[in-house]
Amino acid sequence: MTATAAQIADVRRMTAEPSIDTYSDALVADFIERYPHIDEQGEEPFTLSSDTPPVHEDNDDWMPTYDLHAAAGDIWEEKAANVAHRVDFAADGGNYSMSNQYLQYMAMARSHRSRRLPSTARMHKSPKEVDPAIWIGNLPESD
Repeated sequence: MTATAAQIADVRRMTAEPSIDTYSDALVADFIERYPHIDEQGEEPFTLSSDTPPVHEDNDDWMPTYDLHAAAGDIWEEKAANVAHRVDFAADGGNYSMSNQYLQYMAMARSHRSRRLPSTARMHKSPKEVDPAIWIGNLPESD
């Protein structure tokens, strides 16, 4: 499943990237698709196959739902990494503070990380029991 144009536009607004000069739509979609999420019907993006070993398979019932704030946090962190080399310095009687841009980008990344969707983990028993009636639990053993 791919990210929609509306989801790409939302992430562009969250990351102050209105044009495709720095981040193309395909690149923004790649950031978004890293974070699939359980949809409003409770469907997971992947199902666990009964193969040995189990394999994740796409769930056809899943409606494309992504954690856009997680994607925005990744983009802000990447933007911060691109300006991390900037330093503060004094020259010609003036102080130049160029590291503030890095600090601001990291603050935006933290802000979006704090707004991530809540997540849960669903456990899958493996291997699956063939006949659950065989297991008897804590019954006393016969002598």
